[in-house]
Amino acid sequence: MRGETSLNSDRETREKFASRLKAKKEGALRVATELYDFVALLDENPRLERALTEPSRSAQDKGHLVDALLEGQADPLTVDILKDLAGRDWSKVCHIANAVEDLSVDAAAYYTDSQGSTLRVSSELAEIHSALIDLPLVLFRLSDEYSSPKARVDLLLALIPFDRLHPVTKQLAVNATADLRGRRFLSTLMWLINRFSEHMNQVMVTVTTAVPLSDEQGDQLVRLYGRQLGKPVHINSVVDPSVMGGMKIQYGSLVKDTTVVAQLQKLKRYMSMVG
Repeated sequence: MRGETSLNSDRETREKFASRLKAKKEGALRVATELYDFVALLDENPRLERALTEPSRSAQDKGHLVDALLEGQADPLTVDILKDLAGRDWSKVCHIANAVEDLSVDAAAYYTDSQGSTLRVSSELAEIHSALIDLPLVLFRLSDEYSSPKARVDLLLALIPFDRLHPVTKQLAVNATADLRGRRFLSTLMWLINRFSEHMNQVMVTVTTAVPLSDEQGDQLVRLYGRQLGKPVHINSVVDPSVMGGMKIQYGSLVKDTTVVAQLQKLKRYMSMVG
């Protein structure tokens, strides 16, 4: 958990640069990529994190350090964001990297806004989450900090048909396993889904069924979860014949599984206990 000081610094920088990232339009993708590269740099260099968060060091001095690291190669907006973050106070040294990651995701969302594809990316991330949630061995390998980043990425690329997905979806998913940042792959995916949904001021509800939802069913779910969650709801409908019937509903970290296959698995576990 981040302390109040870090949360405030993160929020204030995000609010400060929101309009500039939005105005950047397609150029926001470069900012997103550069910021994420800086996250990796911070994760690999604790001494750099300390240098950029040292309270006794002036904001101007920290700004000079950012300039020296980027050597004029980064977008000016990237530089301004990093200097602003370096000039703020942090509860813990490592929290500055988390804030840079937050701004990177913001930049990616403003880029997809400019393309009209933010909802598509959020839905595709939800589809990946739904496709992998019941594969514990795969998820273990995608979150195995003792394996190489390349091995984890290669596994993900072999599992997911990224050629039909948006490039930002691919990059975010690849980042989630290439640089685990002390998290589980699926947790990072859910965090990204929530962030994109919040950006659109709505909640993504993923509904997995054996056959496509009817329009009436979709409308009923929108009304039901809209009332329950108090926000506009988008239904991400995933068709998976292997569930056989019923519905699996996911939003946030919550999963309600009433599919036939889930009920059969419960029955099998019960029989094994009483047998």
